[in-house]
Amino acid sequence: MKGLLLDQGLPRSTASLLAQSGHTVFHTADIGLATASDSEILEYAREHDLVVITLDADFHMLLATAGAASPSVVRLRQQRLNAQATADQVVAVLNACYDALEAGAAVSATRTLVRVKRLPLPRPTTSA
Repeated sequence: MKGLLLDQGLPRSTASLLAQSGHTVFHTADIGLATASDSEILEYAREHDLVVITLDADFHMLLATAGAASPSVVRLRQQRLNAQATADQVVAVLNACYDALEAGAAVSATRTLVRVKRLPLPRPTTSA
């Protein structure tokens, strides 16, 4: 993992806070991906070996549907966090599951729980 890619719904200033603590981090708005689709963001992250940090549940579904082994995605399941609280939660997740993120994982995190599923995820089944 070369760094983090923060999705559009996260505060841009979170990138600066994470960079100050030694992380390589980009925000979609700062690299021309402000209006990109979730699929385009995943592809960019895959090409650049970045972990996607998002509030959006669609990223995990896209990974499962594609049977993708990368990139790792962390879904923060708390809305309306300020930049510092977001940065703190990202650091906590990185500390809790760095190795899994390196190997390829879909992570879902609340304030008190971090759930890790290794990639590739099982493909969703459709009922007939």
